[in-house]
Amino acid sequence: MDNRQRLLDCALDLFSRYGYDAVSVREVVEYAGVTKPTLYHYFDSKRGLLDALLKREAGRLLTEVLVAARYQGDLVATLESIARAYFAFAQAHPACYRMQLGMYFSAPESEANQAIRPFTNQQREILEGVFIQAAEDQGNLRTRHARYAAGLLGTINAMIGLHFNDGLVLGEEPIYLTVHQFMYGIFS
Repeated sequence: MDNRQRLLDCALDLFSRYGYDAVSVREVVEYAGVTKPTLYHYFDSKRGLLDALLKREAGRLLTEVLVAARYQGDLVATLESIARAYFAFAQAHPACYRMQLGMYFSAPESEANQAIRPFTNQQREILEGVFIQAAEDQGNLRTRHARYAAGLLGTINAMIGLHFNDGLVLGEEPIYLTVHQFMYGIFS
């Protein structure tokens, strides 16, 4: 493995365990077994390292969510597909997902939140698109797409948090429960 990859992998591990703000450049380079000039050669700064890491990791999630969010006229099936994609990604890439959650829920002014925001905005836009399309079939969804996208993502992230912190197994039953609890809320 080359030094660039090693730095990205070590940063992912440290940022996911301790949070971006709690990890210093010194800790990253020591963990990777390289020097600070090596990190600065590849990334210019700690933020540059984070940006490269997010491009690599969050880009994978966006691709999977975009595929899952293809609306085919069945909102429940589409939302189950989306939940399945998020759950599968969180299980396959737990360090990445945990890091993203920590960054998203950090202070809005923080460097970590500023870095993750474009990726979370893209996720919401994808989900909003599903609700905009579904509004053609379900009139009561009109004009509520932003709230529904945020609510669905929040429900999914709560289940993933239960998986990480309490051992919830992310299988078909939690997918069903996540979507149907969410759907009950928007149609009640």
